Amino acid sequence: MSESSKLSKHSEEGKRVKMGPRTLIIPEDWEDVAFEDAIELNPSYDKPDRESFAFLPMDAVDEDKQTIEYWMERERDDCTSTWFTNGDTVYPKITPCTENGKIALIEGVETEFGSGSTEFLVFHPREGITDDRFVYYLSNLPDFRAVTISLMEGSTGRQRVPSDVFEGGIHIPLPSLAEQRHLADILSTVDEQIQQTAEIIEKRDELLTGLKQDLLLGRSGTDQQEIQMGPKSVWIDSSWDVSKLGDVGHDGEKSFVDGDWVESDDMVADGPYQLIQLGNIGIGEFKGECDKFVSEGFFQENNCTLVEKGDLLISRLADPVLRTIEVPEFEKKSITAVDIVVAKVDESAWDKRYLRFLLNSKVMSDVGGALATGSTRQRISRKNMETITIPKPPRETQTQIADVLETAHTEVKAEKRYKENLQDLKRGLMQDLLTGKTRVNIN
Repeated sequence: MSESSKLSKHSEEGKRVKMGPRTLIIPEDWEDVAFEDAIELNPSYDKPDRESFAFLPMDAVDEDKQTIEYWMERERDDCTSTWFTNGDTVYPKITPCTENGKIALIEGVETEFGSGSTEFLVFHPREGITDDRFVYYLSNLPDFRAVTISLMEGSTGRQRVPSDVFEGGIHIPLPSLAEQRHLADILSTVDEQIQQTAEIIEKRDELLTGLKQDLLLGRSGTDQQEIQMGPKSVWIDSSWDVSKLGDVGHDGEKSFVDGDWVESDDMVADGPYQLIQLGNIGIGEFKGECDKFVSEGFFQENNCTLVEKGDLLISRLADPVLRTIEVPEFEKKSITAVDIVVAKVDESAWDKRYLRFLLNSKVMSDVGGALATGSTRQRISRKNMETITIPKPPRETQTQIADVLETAHTEVKAEKRYKENLQDLKRGLMQDLLTGKTRVNIN
């Protein structure tokens, strides 16, 4: 039977649960119970007579995957007052960890009991009342997290969730133990798929990083030559030429120039030219939207550089320096900010995709970072950027390299989109399953 066939929608009518300041509507056959009647907060454990225990620092919880990435070991006397065992959920009580979701289900503790950061709250399922995975998923419910965040106390930047908010102040929806286990099974299945996809992405990213270095620098060949890229010595294919970065533009004016100096007073509500800013320059991808504009008069008076589809935009500011995008097609005409270099590439000599991959590679980030200066914001001057020596494979080879890397990038992006879709599915399922909007047919 598929997971979807086990689920059914229930009526919008039901009883109300006061989860702190929030009200949830749950099925009539579910219980409305005080948090502490279903879940024990910060339980006291009789620890075995051991010299050392597993220790969980806050940094070890990955907020994206909500998994424990590593364990430390501490002598018994160096452990904190925070203790847990397998099946408990650790919940961060301090900002910004609470907001970021550093929540984890404790599994695989070999020392039977473990200790952790004092900034964790420990949720222990009460035997015969709550399932351990149900407690974990309930603590991830957006409503539950929003309530605990709204009840934080303390000075700005060091706010904490006080333990007493769980003493009568928060009620939770509670289905039967059998239904808890079934809905936890469904959410666990989605979690497993997310984790498997994340592992695939991580492996492909590692392979892609190595592939980039080998292909972009021609490392697969046996005959190599050493070139100086800024302060960095790099080996490339001995049959390749080299070029200065400033020479990638086609002949003519404004083929490798800084963007334009635009101040806030120069902007208008909705002019004919949009301003591409540093925040729009991702690593190989245009980010966000353009929400700043200038007039035709400003463009003409300041002899601005028109940014066109296919131009390369190269950031002079970290982080990282030299990150590059190829300009997509826009409805409006565009200009760009002064800390971005506009490169109008000579396509008879260069495949723009090869240049984009090269400029976004680790070796170029290292070169750009080494040449950047500034006490507060590190930037590289266009003059210094122009002098960087880069490899120049034959035009046909550039295209072959770009084709391979484009295919590999497309595959990674597809996996990332799939992971994002699974995360969206999980959020929706949690909201519906944990409030009883969607029921699990357990018979």
